[in-house]
Amino acid sequence: MKSVLLNANPRVLARRAGAKALRAGGRIPAVIYGRQAPPQNLEVNAKEMEDLIHHSVSENLLVDLAIKDDPRPKRLALVQEVQHYALTGKVLHVDFHEVAENEKVTVQVPLETTGEAEGVKTEGGVLEHVLFKIKVRALPKDLPELITVDVSHLKIGQAIHLGEIKAPEGTEIIGDKQIPVIAVAAPRTEEEEAADLAAAAEAVPGEVEMIKEKKEEGEEGAAMAAKGAEKGAVKGAEKAPAKGAEKVAPGAEKAAPGAATKAAPGTEKKAAPAFGKKK
Repeated sequence: MKSVLLNANPRVLARRAGAKALRAGGRIPAVIYGRQAPPQNLEVNAKEMEDLIHHSVSENLLVDLAIKDDPRPKRLALVQEVQHYALTGKVLHVDFHEVAENEKVTVQVPLETTGEAEGVKTEGGVLEHVLFKIKVRALPKDLPELITVDVSHLKIGQAIHLGEIKAPEGTEIIGDKQIPVIAVAAPRTEEEEAADLAAAAEAVPGEVEMIKEKKEEGEEGAAMAAKGAEKGAVKGAEKAPAKGAEKVAPGAEKAAPGAATKAAPGTEKKAAPAFGKKK
């Protein structure tokens, strides 16, 4: 992969407000990190960066960063990640990974196909991409921008596995060699599609019935709980007056004898003089 010159400046403005001001002035916030130096905040020209991405096959770019007032005139770096606006596609932020010329690095490389599969052309099959990117390891100068695979020989039911892909010179493909990367599948019949639609249609009512049963169970449980609460309230009401009556009754029993005992002597004293007068 050939490196491309890109100018950059140290970034002073930070946080959201600073990034917003940079973008308003036609600059893009960026960061560079690696093992050779601590992370550093940068800013690059928006138009230059977008032109680089637009004219490259993929976003796997190798750049010679010329940072203003930096002790090193150029710093070799890979474009590690590019963040875009969801609506406009404009570049929002760039991550640079500083690398050494003699140090192997691992990156994800896009995978493209060439030719028309025989199974698709003559048998009506469907070409399926299982992997759109594969992991490779190489020196920065040997990194490919993309890997192409010829699929013209594929028939229905056949696939190209990771171990069958020829790596570019100086590049090592990393991963399980038995993983299928591209395959040709048989076309689906109308009966199979109709069966899938019927199965999907049957699955929805079943879920509704299930929810309904759960709802009914919940309602029955609430009714049983309400009945239990009513029974408990009735029992509590029956027990409460009885206990209160028991407490009041003994007091009444104590008060009655006392009243009778005090009243009897008084009546006896008043009656004695009456008998004396008769005599």
